[in-house]
Amino acid sequence: MTYLAKPKLHHPTLPKNKAGFTRRDYEGKVSTLCAGCGHDSISAALIQAFWELDILPHRVAKLSGIGCSSKTPDYFLGNSHGFNTVHGRMPSVLTGANLANRELIYLGVSGDGDSASIGLGQFAHVMRRGVNMTYILENNGVYGLTKGQFSATADAGSKSKRGVVNADAPVDTVSLALIMGATFVARSFSGDKAQLIPLVKAAIAHEGAAFIDVISPCVAFNNHPGSTKSYDYVRDHNEAVNRLDFWPSRESINVEYNEGDAIEVPQHDGSIIRLRKTHPDYDPTDRVQALEYVAHHAAKGEVVTGLLYLDTNSEDLHAHPNTMETPFNKLGEKELCPGAGMLEKVNASLR
Repeated sequence: MTYLAKPKLHHPTLPKNKAGFTRRDYEGKVSTLCAGCGHDSISAALIQAFWELDILPHRVAKLSGIGCSSKTPDYFLGNSHGFNTVHGRMPSVLTGANLANRELIYLGVSGDGDSASIGLGQFAHVMRRGVNMTYILENNGVYGLTKGQFSATADAGSKSKRGVVNADAPVDTVSLALIMGATFVARSFSGDKAQLIPLVKAAIAHEGAAFIDVISPCVAFNNHPGSTKSYDYVRDHNEAVNRLDFWPSRESINVEYNEGDAIEVPQHDGSIIRLRKTHPDYDPTDRVQALEYVAHHAAKGEVVTGLLYLDTNSEDLHAHPNTMETPFNKLGEKELCPGAGMLEKVNASLR
């Protein structure tokens, strides 16, 4: 089987960002996923977000596990660093890379099978440790590579394409991320580009573990009546808690709004997320309320989307073990081999 290659030449009139790149420079290879797959819409949102943020592609490290979702990093940011790990083990590999070099921007891409089944323990630990990363979960409720069996995120009572009813309770990764200490938690829909792009941009700017669960319909096995992960179901049951805009701090922004209409949440790098509230009683800085809100609407069959929780005082993993700021690959022999005296000092501190 052969696939068409993208042309290497760009039209000279394509707009460029402040880094001097066109949007095409943030693309990857031609997707081999099914036509209409929600994962391709997520890839498009990631391309747009990184391009609008003027991020140099070579500053990004993207890691994935196994599954349809874990193939998608090949379809965006083709000039960035990439590593396809084993099934369910993306978080630990990303953690090690982050500890070795904190200068890169880390993006983890996973699926509901990769994160909510074999990788559930890894997912929980990377959230509680506060690894500085953006974790994108492409959630379709099925195992697309193995012909559409229910995944751990499939809702009880939902039907497969063959009419089989799922009797198992689902793993709600949003609630789990909240419980495990993630400092940025959001949910979106692959078909809602206006919501997903600013969420991705805000997650990239966030210092700490940022998690976005994206409902992404599988057109081959899970986009039919009876599925709670289909395009029609999510559109009909979407409960958005806020509308989002994101502005990098390097741009001068002047806004006017009435008290109570919006809140502005500063990030550690000086950027700002502006939330225009559609639910006056929803506070995205309240972790307990976020858990209750998600559970309450899930019981009614509603999919809550938007920025669900944000900790404005978050720290990343490096703040706890007091690691070196210099990447390991830039350290010299003196730092890497300090001698027997230093080794004895370290061993003594552990006795």
